[in-house]
Amino acid sequence: MELTLALLADYANISREGKLNIMGIFEQIHAHNFPAVHAQMQLVIRCEATAFDAGTHPVRVTFIDEDARELFAISGAVTIPESRAGENLTTNQIFVLNGVILPHPGTYEFVITVADEEIGRTPLRVVSLPRPSSQPSSPGGVYGS
Repeated sequence: MELTLALLADYANISREGKLNIMGIFEQIHAHNFPAVHAQMQLVIRCEATAFDAGTHPVRVTFIDEDARELFAISGAVTIPESRAGENLTTNQIFVLNGVILPHPGTYEFVITVADEEIGRTPLRVVSLPRPSSQPSSPGGVYGS
């Protein structure tokens, strides 16, 4: 199985016809205070599979910081239907992530594994912005770019 797309977006869905719709793609966000909380983001994954990949495979997405510390992980499964030899199939997965806590500025990564094999990563850069003098110093939200 090969990862052909992995990105973060504000919103994504898969239509009845199987079309993947994505809005608000981003790789970087900004925050005034840390730890910061990003209310919602969606991790969109597209894989291409062959007839040899038929069956159900465990999927795990791990969110790590620059020191490779795991901040959280989510698990799921992908089912690849039977197909003829030489026929490649595409599968889309959307993970809705609510309340993601970002402890500090830096580069984070979503590590994507299928059946315990890493198939790809996608980064999330978090940039610290100076706090406006009128903003309280409590932990706050983040701003996309």
